[in-house]
Amino acid sequence: MGCLGNILWFIFGGCLSGLSWAFAGLLWCITIVGIPVGMQCFKFAALSFFPFGKEVTYGGGAGSFLLNIIWLIVSGFWLAVESAVIGAILCATIIGIPFGLQQFKLAKLALMPFGSTVY
Repeated sequence: MGCLGNILWFIFGGCLSGLSWAFAGLLWCITIVGIPVGMQCFKFAALSFFPFGKEVTYGGGAGSFLLNIIWLIVSGFWLAVESAVIGAILCATIIGIPFGLQQFKLAKLALMPFGSTVY
């Protein structure tokens, strides 16, 4: 079921979310200092393209907290808003609820990506 969900996800909106994460990663990689942040964006772009069957755990320490604050101010807020709005639209229909829940998972990840791991 996860494979079918990922295929449908990619066709009906996952491509947009993944491209948003990849674009944020490209913008971060323009600067030398932002390359580690950009690489993290590319990891989460892969998750955003195919999220079904994957879990995200949150953790980290003081360094992750500081990076999350900078991330939230610069680009995390807009990625979270995008995912939350798409998730709310998808949850308006019964068929779209599983896809909307995946968007909400990505919205939470967009708020605090550093210190989190994907399984």
